[in-house]
Amino acid sequence: MTLQTLILQGDCLQRMAELEVQGYSFALTFLDPPFNQGKEYACFDDNLPEEVYWRWMEEVCRAVHRLSLDGAAVYFMQREKNTEAVLRVLRETGWTLQNLIIWTKRTSAVPNGWRFGKQYQIIAFATKGRKPRLFHRLRVDAPLRPEYKYPREDGMFLTDVWDDIRELTSGYFAGEEAIRDKQGERFHKQQSPVSLLARILLSSTKPGDWVLDPFAGTGTTAVVAQQLGRHSASVELDPRNVACIRWRLESRREADSIAPLKHYYRFTPNLEQIWGEGNDRSPYTEGQFSLFERSEPYGGV
Repeated sequence: MTLQTLILQGDCLQRMAELEVQGYSFALTFLDPPFNQGKEYACFDDNLPEEVYWRWMEEVCRAVHRLSLDGAAVYFMQREKNTEAVLRVLRETGWTLQNLIIWTKRTSAVPNGWRFGKQYQIIAFATKGRKPRLFHRLRVDAPLRPEYKYPREDGMFLTDVWDDIRELTSGYFAGEEAIRDKQGERFHKQQSPVSLLARILLSSTKPGDWVLDPFAGTGTTAVVAQQLGRHSASVELDPRNVACIRWRLESRREADSIAPLKHYYRFTPNLEQIWGEGNDRSPYTEGQFSLFERSEPYGGV
């Protein structure tokens, strides 16, 4: 099987309309839009009026629904304070909620004077139709909690609380996976970890499926899909991010390898069939900062 990895620059609604005309159908969509919290983006106004923002999200979810196979999954990530709006948008655009996943952060919660500190994001897992087209019950070798005396011999099934995936923070906790410029600054403050996308793709797709990411950012979905033998289409508005995605796919960074995760999921039945045979991501010789040493302008990519 020859894997296809589409990198499309432009507005996500326009690009998804083109994909629909071309006859593409997707088994899974990872939806991680800008959160409308006033961040500085080169090509997007992240400070829209609330009603405008959520109308836009409705348009996006309807477009994804049209592009999705029956039983296909969408994983919609958002801030916890927007949970009510996310569930409403999904419901009104034809999706059926399966789980509200709580992705807990490892860093300290932001303190607040009149309510509990916030330390998680939500990921709404919904499907086109009442039941998923497929769903793999992953088992993980989760760390032993203090109240348990003996480790589980065959791991444990995942629940809807994900507290074992570290976010890529702005500090040193982000490690080698975070893409940085020559000054050591983060290229993209909201880069998703490969371990998060690996879990999502392993849960709701099989090798040979098509995966869509309408807000691709630095391309983590495409990077993981390529390794798991899934086709992917990534849409990104910012040409500089598009250049980063292409560089990341070509560079085959060791930090982007999902191979070390396989042992963590080793208790999952039929793991070999679920994992698939994509492009191996082994150590390579190209430097971390090759993207930022290019002389041509990013906008020309």
